[in-house]
Amino acid sequence: MSTVFIPSVLRANVGGVKSLEIGGDSIRGVVDALVAQHPALKTQLLTDDGELNRFVNVYVNGQDVRYLAGLDTPVAPADEVRLLPAMAGG
Repeated sequence: MSTVFIPSVLRANVGGVKSLEIGGDSIRGVVDALVAQHPALKTQLLTDDGELNRFVNVYVNGQDVRYLAGLDTPVAPADEVRLLPAMAGG
């Protein structure tokens, strides 16, 4: 299982934890499993079409999946997945 790090802005939707062990062989599999366990994350992570929300960045071992294979980026059990929603501010 991969370690998925949850940013503070999303922790209320996962019981306040900083990270979770989630299975999946791709980012799509990991995100689907995460949403299955914590349905409140769905609208924050995915569009109605099931694609990554454009305001969410996902990294595997420090690499942005948008520059890899997107949701089809492979994930190994020892990988770290980080979710980083865009923040507005100034």
